[in-house]
Amino acid sequence: MTLAIATFSNKSGGECLFKALGHPLVVPRIEALLSDLGRAGPVAIYDPNNAVSSLAALYAIDCVQISNIYVQKLEELNRDVFGHKVQPVSAISETQAKTIFVASYDADRLMHQIQHLLPSGINYVSLDSARLPDDMLTNHNNYLTPLNFATNFAFFRDSAGLHTRLVSANYWHRYGSRGVKLWLQLFDQAGRELASWNESLPDNSAGFAIDSREVRARYDTGPFSGQLFVHAINVTGHDVVKYALDIYDDDTDAVSCTHDANAWPSDLYAGLPAPAAGERVTLWVQNSHPMEIPANAIGLTRMGSEDVRWLGKKIPPFGSYALDVSELLPDVTWPGQIEILAGKHMVRPRYEIDTEVNRRIAHVNVERTDIESDEALAELSVLVGKGYILPAPVLPMGQYETMVLPTPMSTGQLELALKLLVYDSEGNEVHAHRMGRLSRDHAVALSVNRILTEAGSGLADFTGHLELTYDLTDEAAADGWLHALFRYRNISSGHTAETSFGSHMFNLPVTYRNEPQSYGGPAPGLSTRLYLRLGSPMPDTLCCLIYPASMPWRARSDTAISLIDSHGMEIASRNFKIPCGGSRLFRASEIFNADLRVRAGANGYVQVRDLGCRLFGYQGLIDDQGSFSLDHMFGF
Repeated sequence: MTLAIATFSNKSGGECLFKALGHPLVVPRIEALLSDLGRAGPVAIYDPNNAVSSLAALYAIDCVQISNIYVQKLEELNRDVFGHKVQPVSAISETQAKTIFVASYDADRLMHQIQHLLPSGINYVSLDSARLPDDMLTNHNNYLTPLNFATNFAFFRDSAGLHTRLVSANYWHRYGSRGVKLWLQLFDQAGRELASWNESLPDNSAGFAIDSREVRARYDTGPFSGQLFVHAINVTGHDVVKYALDIYDDDTDAVSCTHDANAWPSDLYAGLPAPAAGERVTLWVQNSHPMEIPANAIGLTRMGSEDVRWLGKKIPPFGSYALDVSELLPDVTWPGQIEILAGKHMVRPRYEIDTEVNRRIAHVNVERTDIESDEALAELSVLVGKGYILPAPVLPMGQYETMVLPTPMSTGQLELALKLLVYDSEGNEVHAHRMGRLSRDHAVALSVNRILTEAGSGLADFTGHLELTYDLTDEAAADGWLHALFRYRNISSGHTAETSFGSHMFNLPVTYRNEPQSYGGPAPGLSTRLYLRLGSPMPDTLCCLIYPASMPWRARSDTAISLIDSHGMEIASRNFKIPCGGSRLFRASEIFNADLRVRAGANGYVQVRDLGCRLFGYQGLIDDQGSFSLDHMFGF
């Protein structure tokens, strides 16, 4: 059952109301408000912005005796709400209710408009009685503004020798923010609050880290596996809390990494890989709301199938449940993939894969329901060249196997017609592979090593990158929402890492449907600013920078690789000249010596900056024993 809340629109962006209603700090305030309304006798509801349905989705409101429901928009007069036919607010003078509940924030202006229509002596209350404190607001004049709810969740665990480290930077500072602080609340697996605290960020672009070991020691929580709620306050420029997340063990080995959770719950997610032989795939079902997830509200199905298997367990508010996907889908195996029916109950979830060799963590992606095939893409090829590109590293073939699994990511994608292009580090195409038309239920994972070896291009020291693009021949369908999972295996150690992402247009002066995407402004995005993690207690940092171009762009990049210390100051910089269509794979230790990295401090990081082209990057952690992680980088 899908929650009746609006979370995200691909036209207008992220919604704020569900965040305002579901913020952990206001939950007891809203519960108290509803309890008071339950004792207030008949209540008339004035719902000018259609908020009461979202309130009812996240809280039990059956304690309130509703007499009438009034709306402002005449277009809504033909609907029923909670069994009541809505009425225009112009008729509110006829109500026999003792109390009016205005289901809105910033309600004083609304009440002033209709004050003369209200029956004498009637009381009114609004959602303003359940607001966040003023010192947690960036914009005091408009409560439901995105910057007031720059929030996100993070998978967070400190248990059984495994630890979590969230790292990011005060990227809001470059947009003019001052006095940025984080309000954080940690939940255990049962959704119980373990700790709440504030952390102030310095007024510079310094990095910061939240380590589960330190949190556990500071608040004496004992072991936990749950989630961390993060609210960034006094921010400008971005209403998204972006971060990298590392999972490591007691020896601080690099176990795995992932990144921010995409803060808007979706109906559907896809790209969850089924287990291969010897693997256990665990989906972390983490409730993002103050309302319990009912039994049989979360479902799994093999991609392309309509046979949904439902999770017959309740998940408490803000609680977590580790679901072994084989419990519901015992017959689905790699390279099969799984679709998640999430009902807007959770932000983009994490999954873990356990083997005898290692444990790795990654995320699924939002499966869209509103996208259709775009016939114009084939006609636009003369203007946009390759068009949408999904780039990924090809790690040194003598050490790693690189695998590609295209993942349908829209309910309208009944087939995927794709090409796989492989380039060396200088941007020379070394192989092109037509994948044909993959059906929605396909189970085709390609080994780049095998393809190149069979083509005679499989040199042991080959390093470069691949690009997935649409194969627009023979009237094949394309919609611009191309996704894939990339899996990397250390041939000697067996240690494996994986990541997934979606396609974009790159390095075009023209725009099409908001592509090439910009970090924070209008398209086209033709510059680069990427965050590359660095710092103790982790091992070395691995990075692959790719210069993809839908059509030829600047011949070479002019890329500054800057080491930023814990005070937000640049202490060293190197310059890369990456050929258009090429890539560079490097370790932080290869460009910044040990003394510089020590000077950078525990919260130091590397900024990748280019004013003339858009690069795409992957980052991870690596040691000399074959342990490594890999995920795509975030820009700001």
